[in-house]
Amino acid sequence: MTDDTLPIYLDHNATTPILPEVVEAMLPFLREHFGNPSSGHIFGRRAHDAIEHARCHVAGLIGAAVEEIVFTSGGTEANNLAIRGVMEAAGQGGRVVTSVIEHPATDQPCARLERQGTHVVRLGVDVHGRVRLDEAERAIALDTALVTVMHANNETGVLQPIEPLAHLGHAAHAVVHTDAAQSLGKVPVNVDELGVDLLSVAGHKLYAPKGVGALYIRRGTRVAPFTLGAGHERGLRPGTENVASVVGLGVACAAAVRDLDEAAARMQRLREELWERLVAAIPGLRLNGHPELRLPNTLNVRFPRVAGDAVLGGAPEVAASTGSACHAGHTTASAVITAMGVPAEEAMGSVRLTLGRHTSEDDIERAGAALVRSWRAVTAER
Repeated sequence: MTDDTLPIYLDHNATTPILPEVVEAMLPFLREHFGNPSSGHIFGRRAHDAIEHARCHVAGLIGAAVEEIVFTSGGTEANNLAIRGVMEAAGQGGRVVTSVIEHPATDQPCARLERQGTHVVRLGVDVHGRVRLDEAERAIALDTALVTVMHANNETGVLQPIEPLAHLGHAAHAVVHTDAAQSLGKVPVNVDELGVDLLSVAGHKLYAPKGVGALYIRRGTRVAPFTLGAGHERGLRPGTENVASVVGLGVACAAAVRDLDEAAARMQRLREELWERLVAAIPGLRLNGHPELRLPNTLNVRFPRVAGDAVLGGAPEVAASTGSACHAGHTTASAVITAMGVPAEEAMGSVRLTLGRHTSEDDIERAGAALVRSWRAVTAER
């Protein structure tokens, strides 16, 4: 396919294209600046200084101190280091409180801890997909070691009540972690305002490369490394740093700081235009998630009387996702959508449409028309 024939990309919550300025910043560290950042000579110092410069930009995006940023291979590793690292540092005992709508990068580490004997409590959500604070008040007790709840859900974009959860966690002397992979670069994120002790960053959700991320660790928070080796990244993430990608992440964070409000407002305006086009043409179309407390780029809708993958299959002009799971040819409803009380049959009609910095008015017009045509064609066949 050529660029002119490629579908309209509305899957930015899955991954984002790398910004041109990010690529340009990375190239010197793929070509001439090849030194090991742990080396004491000029080649190593250049790489080391570039990493520290990037660390400043990551810290600046979230309101952290520079020394509180640890680079990782991505959001998944950051979540594992936070969850498993806190629980290992805490020793035996202590419960983990999380939610039923977490990304596998959080849910699976929690599930492993559970298999090893840790008491894990999963908080439910309301009809809008927000974690229930009444359940949290009952679940977060003095034996809680860790509270880990995502900042924004990757499927619905719904923003979670992290600040009150952090207050409850700290009142119980627990450590509080949030996965901010989806929210960074789309809404303001400040670790002190959220009240968290740990926060995960994923580069490829932020117009940086895949394979790089970071974990914010508040001063004084005890975290044990789960990979062992030399003393890189304060001994918490051994292994020679991925210099070029770390540089790219720093530039992407600087870009997010520079035009966050403008980009968010533009994406929200286009998102609302897409919603209006769809709901005007499709009787019975429903929104999945909170009407206001969600990411400005995210629109998750339920098409009536059809499966979401059928709608996308009939609209090859649009690259998007359903959020449902396919196992051996059998598709099941999204657990995130059914957790909101949506019947499984209805949830199967869900489609996630996520905009990006470069989504245009023309993209929205053409994507809306294609999805409407596909829904009508699919329903006519039934």
